[in-house]
Amino acid sequence: MNGGIRLFVSLTAVTAALAALPASAQSPPPSALINQASEETVEAARAASPHTSESTYAYFREEAESFIAEATRRIWDPNAPRETSPRTPWGDPDLTGYWLNVAYVPLERPADLAGNPLYTEEEAITAFVRWATQDASVDPATVHYDWTEFGMDNWQSPIRPNLRTSLVVDPPNGRVPPLTTGGQARLEQQARRHTLESRGLYERCIQGNQGPPRVPFLQNTGQSQIVQTPEAVILITQANSDVRIIRLGETPPPPPSVRSWLGESRGHWDDDTLVIETTNFHDGRKWDGSAGNLHLQERLTRVAGDTILYEATMTDPTTWEAPWSIEVPWPMMEPPGLFEFACHEQNYGIINVLRGARVRAAEYEAARE
Repeated sequence: MNGGIRLFVSLTAVTAALAALPASAQSPPPSALINQASEETVEAARAASPHTSESTYAYFREEAESFIAEATRRIWDPNAPRETSPRTPWGDPDLTGYWLNVAYVPLERPADLAGNPLYTEEEAITAFVRWATQDASVDPATVHYDWTEFGMDNWQSPIRPNLRTSLVVDPPNGRVPPLTTGGQARLEQQARRHTLESRGLYERCIQGNQGPPRVPFLQNTGQSQIVQTPEAVILITQANSDVRIIRLGETPPPPPSVRSWLGESRGHWDDDTLVIETTNFHDGRKWDGSAGNLHLQERLTRVAGDTILYEATMTDPTTWEAPWSIEVPWPMMEPPGLFEFACHEQNYGIINVLRGARVRAAEYEAARE
């Protein structure tokens, strides 16, 4: 109860503080809210830092090289034979456990790999070593949480090389289809500006950064737990402590008027695969230009004792010119599992984020005048 009271008081204080901040009369473009001298600032920070990317990597070299040697013993091959999933006591495929949604492979296929959906094993290892080494070599001018101190870099997870050259597997070119006119307009509307409502749902502690759909984040924040019963599959993500209850069987979906940030999910088994259909997303949800019209199909298959294959297809003709699909292998996490997610830092930090954005907005308006 006391925790709930403290949260209510802190949110009330945040709301009051935000209301007191000066707001620009007009809405400047997002580019106007960025420090135009940012590159000079970064270079000055690098010059002032007692460390370099090389010295950072040297500190972690032994640990990083041990990780690389272990990880490169196994490579994710989407065409390799798959194991039969273990079963729950009531006979369904067993997806229970702790899993990581992580990837070094980019969402879209780079231009220099056009026409190559798969690496050779040697190329996959070379790319993996390059990505992991860069991950362990932190730019001293980058301001962020110290991911490495808390074991949250991707190279500190069970991630391993992948023969895929992009997470996008359909269309065959490995690229997200072009946005429609409406999708482009929504994407521009969804840009972060100098108002509280324009900031992202994750930044405002309303929703985590793990979807749905679950596109890996830059860092190792994709921890999740799957719990099963005969009637439902529960997917819990560490980010924002989001909980998705996926009801199984012939449960009818709610009416279109019922909307939620995580959508409404229904599931069924297709042999060893859990197929999840999710609709009824909240109209105010922001996801790459889409909003409430997204129809999401996800497929979870336990392809090995320590691996779940996650597949997702996004369909929304009001946003993209065609449906598109991704594929991400999820490695199993070691215990103890999920930790508490506390979002109070962003609740407080957003005050200064908006204050800075509004200062930039006022400067923009003054320059126009």
